[in-house]
Amino acid sequence: MTNGAPVGPNDTRRGPSLHPTRPATLVVAGLAAAAVGWLLIANNYSDFPTIQWLPAIIFIGLAVVELVAAITTRARIERKQGAGPVEPLTVMRYAVLAKASSLAAAIFVGLFGAISAWLLSSRNLQHAKDDTPAAVGALLGSILLLIAALYLERACRVPPRDEDEDEDDSSDT
Repeated sequence: MTNGAPVGPNDTRRGPSLHPTRPATLVVAGLAAAAVGWLLIANNYSDFPTIQWLPAIIFIGLAVVELVAAITTRARIERKQGAGPVEPLTVMRYAVLAKASSLAAAIFVGLFGAISAWLLSSRNLQHAKDDTPAAVGALLGSILLLIAALYLERACRVPPRDEDEDEDDSSDT
């Protein structure tokens, strides 16, 4: 039994690595949150507090921050003129932030999607009419956060090195 360290000269295993977020993971998390959200609001709406605008504002603010981080990180990785050097540890932190944000955003998309759908289907209640705009705003904000997080994750990818491209070109002949 090993702890992830290579055991022999022919062992090609590497240490821990960070892989791109799988769309299936986000879909499953969103659907599970939607199911839980629907059950909670359908059975306990009278006990729910009024839905506030704060989640929508927070999601949109986080989306803007991650979008700016994605744009500047991509420019630094591609070494565009005027962009400073890239700090590898910062890029790794952004990648971890993007993965965590995309999963959290998928969960909130499912949750606020279910809440919004339930509120829109029960328009006869005045309380539901009052909660609908904030719930839809939170849904849209969480969608924006999901898009920004996936963009940040993509911006943190390291482009192929010139050596890799040369090897690929020579193998085509």
